[in-house]
Amino acid sequence: MSGFIINVDFSLHEASKKRSDGNQKHQRFVRRRRFLERKGFLKKKQLPAPQQQPHPAPKGHVSHQGQPRKKRPAEAGTDHDSFHTNGFSHAPRTLPKGKDACRVVQVGGAMDSSSQLTCFPSKVKKVAGSIKSLADMHREALLSEYDSGLPAAPVSSKSSKLVAIDCEMVGTGPGGRTSDLARCSIVNYHGDVVYDKYIRPIEPITNYRTRWSGIRKHHMKNAIPFKTAQKEILKLLAGKVVVGHAIHNDFKALKYFHPKVATRDTAQIPLLNRRAGFPEHETASLKRLTKQLLHRDIQVGRDGHSSVEDARATMELYKVIETEWEKHLALSRQQE
Repeated sequence: MSGFIINVDFSLHEASKKRSDGNQKHQRFVRRRRFLERKGFLKKKQLPAPQQQPHPAPKGHVSHQGQPRKKRPAEAGTDHDSFHTNGFSHAPRTLPKGKDACRVVQVGGAMDSSSQLTCFPSKVKKVAGSIKSLADMHREALLSEYDSGLPAAPVSSKSSKLVAIDCEMVGTGPGGRTSDLARCSIVNYHGDVVYDKYIRPIEPITNYRTRWSGIRKHHMKNAIPFKTAQKEILKLLAGKVVVGHAIHNDFKALKYFHPKVATRDTAQIPLLNRRAGFPEHETASLKRLTKQLLHRDIQVGRDGHSSVEDARATMELYKVIETEWEKHLALSRQQE
C-alpha cells in the first residue's frame, strides 16, 4: 500500500490570529484613550480626530447619519452638569441629586466657554476649614457668596474715632464756688450713648447747681468715685478725636488735657457761627447754635441740662461743618 504525505500550512491561521490580537489591542487602546479624553485627562487638540466606525442601527431606530450634529452643552459653553478648572475635570458629568446635590457658583461675569465653575455640596452652609482644594482657587469670590465664619474686619473710617463729650458740674468748697465733676456723658458719631454715669466728687458738695446741672442729692447715692470714673473716661478718650462745646471746661473737671490736634471745640469754630449768621469770633452758646442750625430747642425747663442731650447736639453741630472744617485744618497744618 502506497504511503501518503499530507502537508498542512498553518501560516495563514497564525497570521489571522496575530491580526486579530492586534485589532483587539488597538481597540482597547482607542477605548482607553476616549475614556481619558472624556474625563478631561487628555486634551482633544493633542489627539487626531477619532475614526468613527459605523454600527448597525437596531430595529426601529431612525438613522440621523448625514444630518448636522447638534452641539453638546459643553461645546456651546453652557455646561451646567460639570465644572472645570484649568482644562481638567474634577467632577462627574452628572452631579449627584438629593441631599448631596451641588450648588454651582459661577466665578466672574457672564459664562463662556472658558468659565470656571465651583461646586459645593448643598449641605455645606459655610466655608469650612476642611474645604481647601476648591476654596483656595477663588477665595475672594467664595467669601462674597458664603459666610467665612471669621469676625468682621474692624471699621477704619474716621467716624469710628469721633466721640462727643459733655460734663455736668456741681459746686464744692466755700460757697460752692469750685466746680467738680458730677456727671459725664459720651456719645459716638451716630449719637449712641457710650458712657453716662453720675460721679461723686472728692470734696463734699455744697451747691448742686440743679438749675443748670440737673444734679440732685439722690443722684449721688449710686454715684461712682471720681478716680474710678476718671480712669474709665480717659480709657474711652484715648486715641479718639473728641468733640465738645467749650470743651476746656470738661477737661478741667476731668483733670485732664486732650491733645489739641485731636480736639474739636464747637464754641471755637468760626465756620459754625458763619452758618448760623453770628459774628465769626463770637462765642455762641450751644443752645443758640442748636436752635439756629438744627432747629431744635435744648436746655429748656427747670429740671436742668442733660449731658446726653448736650453731647448729641454738639456732635450734630460738628457734622454740619465736618468736611469743610477738616479740609481747613489739614491745609493749615500743611502751611505750618
